[in-house]
Amino acid sequence: MVESVGRPADGLTGIGLDFVDEKVEASALAVLASVETELLASVASADPLVTEAARHLVEAGGKRFRPLLVALGAQFGDPTSEFVVPAAVVMELTHLATLYHDDVMDEALVRRGAPSANSRWTNSVAILVGDYLFARAADIAADLGPEAVRLQARTFARLVHGQIAETVGVRAGEDPVAHYLNVIGEKTGSLIATSARFGGMFGGAPEAHVEALARYGETIGVAFQLSDDLLDIASDSVQSGKTPGTDLREGVPTLPVLYALASDDDDAASVRLREILSVGPVTDDALHAEALGLLRESPALKRARETVRSYAEDAREQLTPLPSCSARQALESLCDFIADRTS
Repeated sequence: MVESVGRPADGLTGIGLDFVDEKVEASALAVLASVETELLASVASADPLVTEAARHLVEAGGKRFRPLLVALGAQFGDPTSEFVVPAAVVMELTHLATLYHDDVMDEALVRRGAPSANSRWTNSVAILVGDYLFARAADIAADLGPEAVRLQARTFARLVHGQIAETVGVRAGEDPVAHYLNVIGEKTGSLIATSARFGGMFGGAPEAHVEALARYGETIGVAFQLSDDLLDIASDSVQSGKTPGTDLREGVPTLPVLYALASDDDDAASVRLREILSVGPVTDDALHAEALGLLRESPALKRARETVRSYAEDAREQLTPLPSCSARQALESLCDFIADRTS
């Protein structure tokens, strides 16, 4: 769900982190650099096709948000621990595997600015390569111990539950907004939570700090995804990285749309917006432009902004048990970034 473009070498400010301590930033960048090297080594296979397809998304880049949270979580213990980089690799491999599967399910043609694996090699190859990456992640986790394997497996189970819930859709009597937030928590929040947890765990942080990091990761993951929903509507293509209203055109019911559909406002604009959205994907260019304009001025978008800010503030609150330090300030700066990026 949460997706970004670029490479770690581009720096970390684009992710929304503000480092007040150059040593912490250098430490995080060192972990990310090692992760890049280990990712390429870990996806290598005796079969050249598997190697090529598995390296496809690794080489396409990404800001490595999950490994970054591992690196920052480790700051609350020993960030130089030999287990930190493998833990970060486990998280990124698990994430990459889900992207291969997501692209098959979404029939995507492009991922990170390059042809998606399914469009280049077929759906079957993409699914199997995703399975291969999950297996490689589990193999590396085994070297970290049984608890790492257990946590990675449970995180994977949550990812699957989230995907199933998204695929099945809202069941009779279920609140669409609650359903959507649950899907995001399972598909996005779960892996980011485990990433922050792994950082604390394998850096040797106290248990109370590890638990706080995990709660922070879960909440900030949901906040980030929700802010992406808003950017798809409220921003231009330069800021969001994709054409505005893509979700609307594809019929993806994001939070602002769900709030608009649930609204009982009887003003002409709200009624007209519900009328357009209720038909599903808005593919007609004129209707799409009208709906996008109405959404940008709607109470639903304002309410969605308030929800994002609420999650960002909740994430900040989860950091309270952690000691006041540069790493905590960096994590807090991400809360500010998410709250402000959609204002």
